[in-house]
Amino acid sequence: MDYKHSDSLTHLMKSVLKLHRHNVDRLIQEYDVYPGQPPLLLRLAEQDGQIQKELAQKINIQPATLTVMITRMEKAGLLERRTDPEDQRVSRVYLTEKGRMATGKVKEALRTIEEACFGNFSLEEKLLFRRLLLQMQSDLQALPPQKNG
Repeated sequence: MDYKHSDSLTHLMKSVLKLHRHNVDRLIQEYDVYPGQPPLLLRLAEQDGQIQKELAQKINIQPATLTVMITRMEKAGLLERRTDPEDQRVSRVYLTEKGRMATGKVKEALRTIEEACFGNFSLEEKLLFRRLLLQMQSDLQALPPQKNG
């Protein structure tokens, strides 16, 4: 049988994820939070005052990209950088009061979208879906690294 990408499960999954992100972004834009920023807010809500290198690893982006993101979010009043009191070479990132409020709104938006996505699923279907996603994640992580050159 001929492979037709538009009929593939991965194409459908990509479409669903794109709709998910679009709807989350739509719900949070009024709080000065832009696409790509929610993971940083959520990580800082879990543990405020992390160093940039740790944050970049945790949200899986390049340190330079994170620096640009933090600068933009500082200008919006969501975050602030402070020098580590024990090591002046290290900068730590903290949520501001506005950032904490925005994080609460991000969590509300994610909860709203989660309910929209899975409101018609039974508990058993949700558990099966979770198991299948975890299996996909595991299978993709097990792929051998691509050889360079």
